[in-house]
Amino acid sequence: MNTKPLLLGAFSILFGLSAAQAQINFGERALGAVQKGMTGFTFTDADAAALSKPAVDKMDAENKVAGPTDPYAIRLAKVFGKYTKGEFYTLNYKVYLTKDVNAFATADGSVRVFSGLMDVMDDNELIAVIGHEIGHVNNHDSRDAMKALYQKEALIDAAASQSTKVAAVTDSQLAKIGSAMIDSKYSRKQESEADLFAYDFMKKNGYDVNAEESAFRILAKMSEGAQGSFIDQMMSSHPDSSLRADEAKARAEKDGLYKPYVKKPVVTTPVKKATTTKKKTTKKKK
Repeated sequence: MNTKPLLLGAFSILFGLSAAQAQINFGERALGAVQKGMTGFTFTDADAAALSKPAVDKMDAENKVAGPTDPYAIRLAKVFGKYTKGEFYTLNYKVYLTKDVNAFATADGSVRVFSGLMDVMDDNELIAVIGHEIGHVNNHDSRDAMKALYQKEALIDAAASQSTKVAAVTDSQLAKIGSAMIDSKYSRKQESEADLFAYDFMKKNGYDVNAEESAFRILAKMSEGAQGSFIDQMMSSHPDSSLRADEAKARAEKDGLYKPYVKKPVVTTPVKKATTTKKKTTKKKK
């Protein structure tokens, strides 16, 4: 699998890279969905989802996705699959089979987790990371980023910028919006609020909130190791992982829940190989 273009295009929330690579052709159906009913520069979560879904569908088609019987898919479904309904979104999950460490979520509720991330984090740490991704969707950060991108690409001439109606956009402009959507940058405040969403989710559902600190410590340690320069590049526009780990620890301490986190063993369900039995044939005596 060629993961480099995917990596450079997909570090949207966890790492936040600057330049998107994938060129996505949304087609006329997506164009109509975005333009329908959009006056006065209104932009709803549904509009953002309409732009997001074709991009995610394309990525799913171009990358190796774990099938339903794959141990990674089984684990993800066990860890987080029961959480599908949000306030205004429905979540769907898939695993990309690649050694790269990443995860992202988009405005249409698609959550994509790289198997490389699952290899370095236990179930609670995964919940912290995925919760952060979903936090951006829940907090409307994904919608607002998409709205800004739409306006930047669609309203490029003076006449359109002074209009109360959303200008028509070309297919190539939609492609640029799609590429940049995968690489949305969020403010420090938005990142902190997404971290808090993950923490509150874990606390509400009885998970060990100290896993959030541990997850960020893992990322911070990775930036110091052999992959340091590569990880640092990926995280150049993202808040420092060590700082976020400290903030997660402070939250737990404030709630009287802090204790050093002990990683849990990862239990994977092996794929059962089909067995065939040969029928014994016996010759009849004459």
